[in-house]
Amino acid sequence: MIEATGAQIIVKLLERQGVTTVAGIPGGSVLPLYNQLASSSIRHVLVRHEQAAGFIAQGMARTTGLPAVCIATSGPGAMNLLTAIADARSDSIPLVAITGQVNSSLIGTDAFQEADTFGLSFPITKHSVMVKSVEELLTVIPEAFSIAASGRPGPVLVDIPRDVQTATATFESWPEPGHPRQVALRYPTLGADLAQAIDVFARELLSARKPVLYAGGGCNSSQVAAAIAELLAEVPMAVVSSLMGIGCIDEADQQWCGMVGMHGSMTANTAMYESDLVLAAGVRFDDRATGIVSQFCPNARILHIDIDAAEVNKILPSFHSIVADCQSALPAISQRIRELKLREGLEPGGKFDESREIPPAHPEDRHQPSPANTGNWIQHLAAMYQQERQVALGGTSANQVNPRQFIAQLPARAAAQGLDPASLIVTTDVGQHQMWTAQFYPVMRPRQLLTSGSLGTMGFGLPAALGAALANPGQRVVCISGDGSIMMNIQELATLAEENLDVTVFVLDNGALGMVRQQQEFLFSKTYSASIYGRQPNLLAIAEGFGIATAQVTTNEDWATVAFPPAGSGPRFIRVPVGQQENVLPFVPAGKKNIEAIT
Repeated sequence: MIEATGAQIIVKLLERQGVTTVAGIPGGSVLPLYNQLASSSIRHVLVRHEQAAGFIAQGMARTTGLPAVCIATSGPGAMNLLTAIADARSDSIPLVAITGQVNSSLIGTDAFQEADTFGLSFPITKHSVMVKSVEELLTVIPEAFSIAASGRPGPVLVDIPRDVQTATATFESWPEPGHPRQVALRYPTLGADLAQAIDVFARELLSARKPVLYAGGGCNSSQVAAAIAELLAEVPMAVVSSLMGIGCIDEADQQWCGMVGMHGSMTANTAMYESDLVLAAGVRFDDRATGIVSQFCPNARILHIDIDAAEVNKILPSFHSIVADCQSALPAISQRIRELKLREGLEPGGKFDESREIPPAHPEDRHQPSPANTGNWIQHLAAMYQQERQVALGGTSANQVNPRQFIAQLPARAAAQGLDPASLIVTTDVGQHQMWTAQFYPVMRPRQLLTSGSLGTMGFGLPAALGAALANPGQRVVCISGDGSIMMNIQELATLAEENLDVTVFVLDNGALGMVRQQQEFLFSKTYSASIYGRQPNLLAIAEGFGIATAQVTTNEDWATVAFPPAGSGPRFIRVPVGQQENVLPFVPAGKKNIEAIT
């Protein structure tokens, strides 16, 4: 028989789960747990704010695809963690958040540092639970990891009263670690329905003249990237993505047209508008991508693959859909395409003619494709995309940094210092710098770009970079931030210096809340209400005060030497002065189609 306290059970189960690093801050309600962590194999990263603990866990989870752990005490500690938890829920990131709670006998009495963490967290988690007995921990902890990673990933919160952590349980053996469930979807497409859907998808892709692969966060893994490459080899398509899908193919690929949406490339938005068939894979048609929904891809049939049945037909009706993960669905579609080609005697890359075995869903609305073949259309889009980038990256004065050009050249700067650009991991905060990074940083692989997509949380970038560095030792992590966002969690420079992680922070400093200022310029007659800073801190002095080496791009010609040192050299902080007049373009104003963007 095994006898252990609640705190011992928690730590042992985390170790058995393979957890090697957790982030958090101790407090009264989690001191029993912290007492046990001190003698465990788990590395604890002491943050300066609980929100940062959640984002550090996100940095680990986003790069590995595995659930990561953050810890906070009761009351304000847990509440500080909620923003990071909500962010994880919005972007489908697997987390296990462990929070302390006041003693069971005090719950509901307005005790010191008591808050209804379970109730507050319920709308923003995939699953929440308050543990009521020490024995429950043996099932709750493994189950938390299983739920976080199964199906559509997300955060799970486990609230544990202090007396549960100190109580003792006797049991026969340790439970098995939690693993993703094989069948974790609600209403999955299975059996004959799946076979029929795969056949429809294959025939539609072979018949389309202007097909587009619209990839989302569900495609941002190495396994799905390989499946996409296999599919594109069978059926050439224009490829666009949401913000979360960036990295599903190398941006140097000729079929890549960029990100869609409010700040997407004109090429990507044009491809969607002209398309006659959209294969939407692991993406949910959010408002920042679609703009006016009816004008997003008005002439296209939509084939939708998503792991969450609730996303299918939620925004746009699909001609046909598959509720499954892209990792399993896309290879099956590629295989069916090969079978159909063999039967029809088509060469690789060949297309069916316009006589379809599958009738249109709405013949009166069916777009008649142009005589040009798919290859010509893709070549046209590729030329359009290159021209668009050349215009955006050109034209900068000697005394001013072009932020688009600066971000686009970062991999080359790193390579010149002996680093492998493909090994770099990039995080961003939220604002203009985020969109410039999404538009112009040449992302080469899945999970290389980490950013807060749906919730758009300023303060994400720095702690997420710490998490990425912790999970990927030996790789340089680049955090691209702004002078607004960096102040949201700037205290984590202390954590960065203390852990001596290989993180380089670039702050694009324009003396304003840039994205707010930009929208006030275009939409509010240049009334810059509360968006221009009246006084600027000396960011380099702040970083130096934490013991971090610094440089400024416009005054230090050797800034790249500082920014990209050899592995193991620790953190760097680089200030990049940017003019306030720099705007993120294209920009689609409210009420306009994506193809009517300001450029």
